[in-house]
Amino acid sequence: MEPYSMFGEQEVALIVWGFLLQLADSLCFTCSQGAQPGMRSQWLALSGWSESNGRRQLQPPLWFLLLGFSDQPRLERALFGVVLLLYLMTLLGNSAIILVSLLDPKLHTPMYFFLSHLSFLDLCFTTGILPQLLVHLGSSDKSISYGGCGSQLYVSLALGSTECVLLAVMSYDRYVAICCPLHYTLVMHPRLCHSLVATAWLSGVATTLVQFTLTLRLPFCGHRRVDHFICEVPVLIKLACVDTTFNEAELFVASVLFLVLPLSLILVSYGHITQAVLRIRSAAGRRKAFGTCSSHLLVVTIFYGTIIFMYLQPARSRSKDQGKFVSLFYTVVTPVLNPLIYTLRNEEVKGALKRVLEKVLGVSCT
Repeated sequence: MEPYSMFGEQEVALIVWGFLLQLADSLCFTCSQGAQPGMRSQWLALSGWSESNGRRQLQPPLWFLLLGFSDQPRLERALFGVVLLLYLMTLLGNSAIILVSLLDPKLHTPMYFFLSHLSFLDLCFTTGILPQLLVHLGSSDKSISYGGCGSQLYVSLALGSTECVLLAVMSYDRYVAICCPLHYTLVMHPRLCHSLVATAWLSGVATTLVQFTLTLRLPFCGHRRVDHFICEVPVLIKLACVDTTFNEAELFVASVLFLVLPLSLILVSYGHITQAVLRIRSAAGRRKAFGTCSSHLLVVTIFYGTIIFMYLQPARSRSKDQGKFVSLFYTVVTPVLNPLIYTLRNEEVKGALKRVLEKVLGVSCT
């Protein structure tokens, strides 16, 4: 068994994911039990339940309307083709990285172990959001059930938070590789790598329950028209008909924890990396050292740049078009850029792809 195989972690992540989804549903309904009578009735209605003589009865779920780009039909038709193409590229590119990292022994290292989890995360993120987006772009029906909206909300929050932490973990791996090369295998041993990945996944999917619950507890007073193409915290906060100061403050705190703090750790890591690289006397050595970090740094810049723009602004201060296109970028474009960046700029991955294709197809790819 290879020490950095991701099968064990993937299975654990899937088990935790299923468990927490069930826990989220239970927690959301439990929160409604202590609410005031009016809020309790609204909560039950929003969740698809009604109450009569103390007994709960299941009703058909209510719906939101995700307006998206419905006011621009030509743009919708163009976006359908673009989103479909990028989604297929995301599936192909990230699946290829996972398979190559598993099948090629030369890639059984901490760096590609973390990269495999990043690719797996992007697969889950896009698959949880883009199929519904394609349905809305390709038809006049823009409705989404309350449960479907809640699922989109949880997926975007949980996996987005996980990616923030995972990118910080990957920067620590590059710091150890560049600044402590002689101790790299001793420091980045398999047990630590598995612990770091488990921390990234659990911190994302568990702490998201707080934001998830607080957002879904907001009363919408019959408002169902969401001027966005996915269900996200900022747009649902804007839809609420009560004072959302507390929700915006909580969103800001969560953004600091999952955006500013990991980004600060990344910047500190790359500050030390830059100092270490500049001390290398040979130009070839400096180029090689920068080359091992440039792909990760580019991914960090693209991901954090768009997410910070979206989540560190007050929910009511950004324009609707800005929010839509920024969300479209990190939802559709970023997941397909990750495998392209890591393959086109990485000779090890390109070499591994050739070796795997030669082994599977039985032909030379040179």
